[in-house]
Order: sequence, then structure tokens, then C-alpha cells
Amino acid sequence: MLMNVHQAKTHFSRLLLAVAAGEEVIIAKAGKPVAKLIACESPSPKRIPGQDRNIQISDNFNDPLPPEILKGFYS
Repeated sequence: MLMNVHQAKTHFSRLLLAVAAGEEVIIAKAGKPVAKLIACESPSPKRIPGQDRNIQISDNFNDPLPPEILKGFYS
């Protein structure tokens, strides 16, 4: 679907419904396409509490970093 800027502003809600239904809308200015309105990807699924309960954290996790690695942070 091709629509000029004025039409797009006037019918924006209708355009969003069309995009949600899978259409792509090209918005043109003076007859030249300048933008494409497409649907966003659906958000990532909700996190499920407890799904990472078997992760093992090593005993030295909170130990200071070795000097050669720390040096990289302050260079």
C-alpha cells in the first residue's frame, strides 16, 4: 500500500491496523517513497521464574580479577 504523508497522518490508526494484519505501508512525499511502515516483531516471551535453578556458580566468582585483566579497565 502506498500513501502520501497527508493521508498517512489522517488515517494513521487505520494504517496501524493494516500493518498489524501483515501489510506493509509505504509513505511517500511528493510521490517519492521515503518510509516503510512494518509490524514489529513480537516481544520476547515472559521469563519463567525458576527455569535457571540448576546454574552452578564457582566458589571464586567474587574473587578480585587478576592484575593483567584489571589493567585493561584502566588503560
